[in-house]
Amino acid sequence: MSTQFSAEPGASGKQRPAPAVRGEDTLPPVPGSQADGDPVITEAQRKRAGAPAETSSRGMKILGYIALVLTVLMILVPLYFIVITSFKTYQDVYSDPITFWPDPLVPENYARVWETSGFPQYLRNSIGITLILTVIKVVLGVLSAYAFAFLRFPGRNLLFLVVIAALMVPNQITIISNYALAASLGWRDTWTGVIVPLAGVAFGCFLMRSHFQSLPSEIMEAAEMDGAGFFTRLFKVVLPMSWPTLSAFLLITVVNEWNEYLWPFLITDTPAAATLPVGLTRLQDAEGLTNWAPVMAGTVLTTLPMIIVFILLQKQMIKGLTAGAVKG
Repeated sequence: MSTQFSAEPGASGKQRPAPAVRGEDTLPPVPGSQADGDPVITEAQRKRAGAPAETSSRGMKILGYIALVLTVLMILVPLYFIVITSFKTYQDVYSDPITFWPDPLVPENYARVWETSGFPQYLRNSIGITLILTVIKVVLGVLSAYAFAFLRFPGRNLLFLVVIAALMVPNQITIISNYALAASLGWRDTWTGVIVPLAGVAFGCFLMRSHFQSLPSEIMEAAEMDGAGFFTRLFKVVLPMSWPTLSAFLLITVVNEWNEYLWPFLITDTPAAATLPVGLTRLQDAEGLTNWAPVMAGTVLTTLPMIIVFILLQKQMIKGLTAGAVKG
């Protein structure tokens, strides 16, 4: 906007700017609506500029709440029926009309599963195999990601592309070759046969490398100037700043290994190395296709440890999954 100058008669030849003429798009500020020094932006100007309104539409809020309620119901209703079915009698399971509360309560289903199905052995196998696989995947994933992020060596980018390619290959494609190799080595029905083919670290390497590269390079340079070595920088600088992402990686790994079904089912024949998901299948075979109450009791017992782990790590997991989404 151009500035107009006017000269007053009798002045000493100096010109002063005339008051700027307001355009039709410029409206006077509303008293008390702007802080001192802030530009005045009216609602009309905001709409003409295409900026979103300060208050969201009430209809969109209602749709959001409806979607939230439907999502919660889709998750909780099946879980509710699993839990109440685990306390029902055989006749109550097939009652017509359906009952929404077991009458009478039969907690003996849980004792029956624990005592007669080999559940303690399946539980020990699941805990041991999950812990070993989690340690292997987290350690190798962090070390490989740290090397890809901070070490400079020939072929680094090409090697990382190989890791990404391995991440894209479904596990089902390699099952036949893995089974043939494990059987030839005598690993059938052993913990080794279950663990080794599942110990890939492509996902962890990709996740942690992406996070490591988002860390401020100045901190790494300062640590290097202070004489910190390779592993000192990893354990004293990088990992303390990476705990949220590392927690997310840890929780995802624990849940995936705990719920792994297909490979343990193929490689095990007895309860010696079978995990809980495999044990549930054998429990269903033992109870018959119609006796769902003990099967649901076993399902609750299988799910409960992961619910506890998620409750303990949920805050850190959410921080890790949203890391880098907001600056500040």
